[in-house]
Amino acid sequence: METTEIRARLRAGLMDAMRERDAVARRALRSALAAIDNAEAVPSAGVHPPDSSEQVAGAAVGVGSTEAARAELTRGKVHSILDREIRERLAAAEEYRTVGRDGAADDLDAEARVIWAHLTVTDA
Repeated sequence: METTEIRARLRAGLMDAMRERDAVARRALRSALAAIDNAEAVPSAGVHPPDSSEQVAGAAVGVGSTEAARAELTRGKVHSILDREIRERLAAAEEYRTVGRDGAADDLDAEARVIWAHLTVTDA
């Protein structure tokens, strides 16, 4: 399955969560998509615009001049990103439980289950 297909499933799940007003699923899926987007970002060190605009010094001009290249992620990398998101939530939930914040811990557990459900669906 392509990474674009995984992203499409996550986005479809996000749209469903928004329609159903499911705040937990919405938070989890937005966070998972953002983690994938962040992993695709490439460092911008040393990148300079090819031209500048006469109206704004240093502004890039032309169609697509503000677009940045994105890294291509493998399916395995996307799965490891989602797995990390799950593990982080479970670890934070455990910490919340140790300080008596069971409600917050339950929310994080629910978020982890939402991401896990989308991860296992993409494996099928």
